[in-house]
Amino acid sequence: MLSSPDFWMCFAGLVYLGAGVFILRKELGAARGWDKLITLSPVFIAVSLAVFAPEHFRGPQFVQNMVPRWMPGPHRPWVYFVGCALLAAATSLTLRKFMRLSATLLGLMFFLFVCMLYLPSALRHPSSRFAWIFVFRDLSFCAGAWALAGLLSRASSLQNPKLPQVAKWKIVFSRLVLATAAVFYAVQHFLYPRSVPDIPLERLTPSWVPFPSAWGYFGGAVLLASGIALALNIKPRIAATSIGAWMTAVTLFLYLPSLLIAVIGSTPQINEALNYVADTLLYAGAALALASALPRGTADKT
Repeated sequence: MLSSPDFWMCFAGLVYLGAGVFILRKELGAARGWDKLITLSPVFIAVSLAVFAPEHFRGPQFVQNMVPRWMPGPHRPWVYFVGCALLAAATSLTLRKFMRLSATLLGLMFFLFVCMLYLPSALRHPSSRFAWIFVFRDLSFCAGAWALAGLLSRASSLQNPKLPQVAKWKIVFSRLVLATAAVFYAVQHFLYPRSVPDIPLERLTPSWVPFPSAWGYFGGAVLLASGIALALNIKPRIAATSIGAWMTAVTLFLYLPSLLIAVIGSTPQINEALNYVADTLLYAGAALALASALPRGTADKT
C-alpha cells in the first residue's frame, strides 16, 4: 500500500510526464534519431522535479533535517518553499512558459544546495566518496539547468545583445562540470563495479541483473569516454547525448522495474526507489539539456 507522499510522488511524475510528452508531440514527431531523446530533456527534468516536490510537503523527516541549522526561523517553511519552487519549475518547463527564468533559478537553487549542504559536508569528511558524489550530483543538476537557460538566452539574443556572452559562459560552465562529474563517477565505477552504473551511490546492482560487475565497468567506460570528450571539447554534443542516453537506459531497465517490484510488493523501499528513478532521470535530463545547447559540429563554438 502506497503511503500518501509516495502516492503523490508517483501521481505527480505520471501527470507531468504525460503533459510534457503531449505538449512536445510536434517537436518529437519532427525530430530524428537521437534528437528525439534530446528533445525530451525538459520533460525529464520536469518529471523529476515533480516527483521530488510532494516529498517536501509530507515526506520523511530527513528532508527537514537537511535544512542548515543557521537558517532563520523554523525549518518546516523552508522545506515547503523548496517544494513549491520544485513544482513551479516543473510546471514552467512542462508548459514551456518562462523557461529561461525558471531554468536559471533552478540552477541557482541546486548551486546553493551544493554550497550550503553538500560541499560543507564533503569538506568535513574529505575521505568520504559519497559526500563528493553528492557534490558532483547536484552540481550536475545545476549545470543541466544552466545549459538549458543558456540555450534559451542564446535564442533571445536579438532582443538583448548581452545575452549571447552570458549564454556562452553558462554552457561552458555546464560542459566542464558534467565532464568533471562523469570522469569522477567513472573512476568510482572502476573501483566499485557492483554499484548501479549511474550515479554511484550506496545501492548495488540488483541480483536479478546478470553480470552486475560487467555493467559497472561498462557504465564507467561510457562515462569516462564521454567525460574526456566533453573536457577536451571533442564532439561534445555526442558525448553529452551518450551520458543522457545511458542514464535514461538505467532508469528504464533497472530503476523502473525495481520501483514496480517495490510497489507491487508494498515494500518499505518504495520511497527509496522513487528517489533513485527521479535522481537518475534528472541526471539524464541535465546531460541531454547540455547536448541541446551544444552545436552539431565537431567542437563547441560558443
